[in-house]
Amino acid sequence: MATSPTSAGVAEMAEEVVLAVKNLTVEFETEDGVLRAVEQVSWELLQGETLGLVGESGSGKSVSVLAVLGLIKQPPGRIVSGEIWYDGSDLLAATHGDLRAIRGTDIAMIFQDPTTSLNPVVTVGSQISEAMLIHDKGLSKKDARDRAIALLASVGVPSPEDRVHQYPHEFSGGMKQRAMIAMAIANKPRVLIADEPTTSLDVTIQAQFLDVLRAAQRETGASTIFITHDLGVIAEMADRVVVMYGGRVVETADVETIFKSPSHPYTLGLMNSVPKLELEVHELAAIPGQPPDPFNLPPGCTFQPRCELGQGRSRCTEEVPELRELGSRRWSACHFAEELEPGFMARPAEGLEIITDASPGETP
Repeated sequence: MATSPTSAGVAEMAEEVVLAVKNLTVEFETEDGVLRAVEQVSWELLQGETLGLVGESGSGKSVSVLAVLGLIKQPPGRIVSGEIWYDGSDLLAATHGDLRAIRGTDIAMIFQDPTTSLNPVVTVGSQISEAMLIHDKGLSKKDARDRAIALLASVGVPSPEDRVHQYPHEFSGGMKQRAMIAMAIANKPRVLIADEPTTSLDVTIQAQFLDVLRAAQRETGASTIFITHDLGVIAEMADRVVVMYGGRVVETADVETIFKSPSHPYTLGLMNSVPKLELEVHELAAIPGQPPDPFNLPPGCTFQPRCELGQGRSRCTEEVPELRELGSRRWSACHFAEELEPGFMARPAEGLEIITDASPGETP
């Protein structure tokens, strides 16, 4: 069996690892049967870094971090196997009380939709203060309110002295996200998780939000997990990237390597689908086929029905590829990753014509 990045990697640099997920498998009972949302997932978060979790909807990104926080509702969900190591302890073996003590202090999360994350009948300031009062019994309500005002100011909320008394419906979408950052960093966590926080924001507000998040990271020194399907955000924010597909990790590498020389066909497909300034295109490239049905996953490699590199090879259709090391801190779950050279291009979708400035009218 191939060595996972959380067995070899953690052993080499244990002093730098803040959080490690190893061989995590999560299932959900549904009316249509058992849905395995995450299978044998392994990744690690290093001190001071920003780790990007990338993949299309349903790939298992959010489920893997919800398991870290003990937020998989049982039933219908259940953690079948795996380990989640933080501060020398396996969080999967922690009691409910231990997890409550860790959530919001050591590990904090900015959820995807602030509208559903904020209580509509409680002022924003009270909600931020509550996050501090729960974990610091010696803090007075006045000090907590003053700290909430300072936090709102630090994330760029105008007139925080007034805003602290307002309700969520009086905040815009961008302001709600800023309030969520303030709440998340209130107790200066060691690990900050941002679950697709830019999804509902327009481009201008998104850029402001990322600036605020970077400032929050500098203030707390937190290691950060950034979950998104937006590769532009990953290029700007992440130090290292974990790519997920069909509930599994298919590639892990530093952000520069991922963008310049991906080692999995799915990652390459994602890269090819990003518009490039040097190309004039009539239609964006797309990965052929459809995402896998989680109730009826294909045999062998989950990506093989859509893969140009496999081309029907029996190994791809019969054997599940394990995550294996290709180089220094670079991992891929592809049987033929070595063939995926930088010049390899997946065949464009039928009818797609790509025109470059160097060769107008020609298809590369």
